[in-house]
Amino acid sequence: MDVIWNEFVTIIASRDPAHLPFVLVGMIATATIIWYLKGRFWAYLYVALIPILNWTFGRPEVPLVNLTDLFGGMFGSTHEIIFNPLTIATGMVFVIRDFVQREMGHRVLVLMALAIGWSFYYAWPVIAIASGLAYAISETVDWLLFTFTKYRLSTRILLSSAFAAPIDTTVFLYGADLAQVMAGTAEPGAMFNLANWIFFILGKMIGAVVVSYMIRQREKRGEVDPASA
Repeated sequence: MDVIWNEFVTIIASRDPAHLPFVLVGMIATATIIWYLKGRFWAYLYVALIPILNWTFGRPEVPLVNLTDLFGGMFGSTHEIIFNPLTIATGMVFVIRDFVQREMGHRVLVLMALAIGWSFYYAWPVIAIASGLAYAISETVDWLLFTFTKYRLSTRILLSSAFAAPIDTTVFLYGADLAQVMAGTAEPGAMFNLANWIFFILGKMIGAVVVSYMIRQREKRGEVDPASA
């Protein structure tokens, strides 16, 4: 039981076990704000997913894949090419954001701010800043496209992710690269290179393609309104 409790404290209060009461209060306050703003399942998942993914970068507990031998020569990289497999999950962030906007409208921007705020606690500050800038830029593009275009829902999900992913990837990889250099865990260019840029975008788009296809099938069966906001 003590081991389970210690693991729980380590996960929740990642910086210092003494922070646990304050972190729990913050989580309750965050959950209350989301509920008050009419957010439900997708909203909670969205706010949780962003800091979790940011936490994975630079953490020794998360296994990274070294792609240097496979793709270093192809892309002319002179540094190690390190890929985080959980990048595939980041593609779901844009898709989930679209579902959140359907659930609670433009208040999704408040949730983005909450998620980035938690990233400053769970991730390296440089990672959190890079993530904040990346999401602020890419989510604005995503939000504008999803809000003002007249395409059907499944198409908007795919296009908004396609426009946002390259912007988010560029800003975030630069910050992640800088964070690892500052921490002395990698050389410059280990994260921010052409190979990683391409793989990160492909990884992010996998989730968008899958969800867009699923929504398209539901649209054809009349289960989802293609004009949904």
